[in-house]
Order: sequence, then structure tokens, then C-alpha cells
Amino acid sequence: MTGRHVVVTGAGTGIGRAIALRLAREGASVTLLARDEARLRETAAMIEGATHVEPCDIRRQRHVDRSFARAAKKLGAIAALVAVSGIGGPNGEDDEDGDRFDDLVATNLNGTYYCIRAALRHLATGPDTRHVVVLSSILARIAVPSYTGYSASKAGLLGLVRSFAAELAPAGIQVNAICPGWVDTEMAWLGLDAAAEAEGGTREDAYRDAMREVPTGRMAQPEEIAGTVAWLLSPDARGVVGQAIDHNGGAFMI
Repeated sequence: MTGRHVVVTGAGTGIGRAIALRLAREGASVTLLARDEARLRETAAMIEGATHVEPCDIRRQRHVDRSFARAAKKLGAIAALVAVSGIGGPNGEDDEDGDRFDDLVATNLNGTYYCIRAALRHLATGPDTRHVVVLSSILARIAVPSYTGYSASKAGLLGLVRSFAAELAPAGIQVNAICPGWVDTEMAWLGLDAAAEAEGGTREDAYRDAMREVPTGRMAQPEEIAGTVAWLLSPDARGVVGQAIDHNGGAFMI
């Protein structure tokens, strides 16, 4: 990855931060993009190489377009986009602030689409392979009650990836998705805390219940997902196109 410019959305926390750190260690110049500028700067402080911090609300297409243009001007043409930004949680008509369905889809699906389109406008030329990697979810594969918005948005990403992959592969651009299961992140623990509250149990009870559905009996670490991304961006994955890589400890198997 030496000298190659990678944009990582959602780089302020969790999986996005781990991916940015991994790719920077492999020599990439990294644009860190998310809504929370303070957290992006925390990530940037962990990186020794070239970085660019770009606060951006991916729900706003014009904002996304300007952010990617600034990133390309700062660090050069984009060799890869790793689209991690997203929000989680349940939704429904009984939500105190109204059904969150629209916000979930606007962020996870529409926002990712805006980022891909913007990245393509500033993509590096060949002959080296260019990449788009999208973070979907195991919830694109399995049913979870009350997660209609999250599941629909993450399943939509898989259709997005397949269509872009077919469109862009002839130009030397590989598009793939990763579908993580439980990963040790703030978002995951918020979900477990909500489950514990609903069941009247503890966080530890909720964790044990969740891990019963995972053959390995453990959450993945963000660094493990980062390793899968690094592999997808490497020559070893040259023939991997339009795939959804399941990284879930065996919780879903085809």
C-alpha cells in the first residue's frame, strides 16, 4: 500500500479506526472521514504517516462530494475506498422520536452510495487495481426482530456491491463487501446493553446469550476485520470480485 491513497469512512471509532491504522502501517496515505472530527483527530494522532481529517455527514450528497474533492487535492488520486460509516440499532413505530427507518437507510445505504460515486470521480488511473470495500453486516443475512431499517440498509449494500462490481471490474476496479457478525465495538456493546435492559439481566448475561449463537463463542476484534480488508486490497485477492465475505465466527454459514 506504500504511497497509495485510501479513504476510510467511519474512521473515528471501532472497525473504521482499526482499518485506518492497519492500512497506514502498510504504507497507505489515509483520509479519515466521519461526522465526529474530534474522534477522527484521535485516530490521526495514532498514525505516523500521511493523513487527512475530513469531517463529513455522508447523508448529505453535496457535502460528500466536497469532502472527497478536498481529500484528493490533499493526498492525491484515490486508490481505494473502505466504506465503514453507518449507524445501528432497532427501529419501529414505538420509537420515542419517531421511526428511525429513514435515518438508517439514509446513512447506511444512501450515504455509502454517495461515497462510492464521489470516490469514483477522483480515482487513480491504472494499471494498478483500484478497490471499493463496503462494510455490510450479518444482519444482511439473518433475521433479527425490530431491526428492519438496519437489516434492509445492510442487505441493500450487498445489491449495491454486486451491481458496482459488475460495472467496474472491466476497468480494473474490484468491489467487495464484508459482513461482520459480533465485533467488539461500542456499537455492539450498546446493542447488548439494550438487550440486557429488555430482559432484565446484566450485560454479561446478554453477552453469554449472544455468544451461544456463535460457534467460536467469541466476538471478533476490529483488527481482525481490518486484516480482511488488507487482504482484499492485496494482490492475493485479485480474483475476488462482487463478493460478500462472511466474518462472523460461524454464526451464519452458507
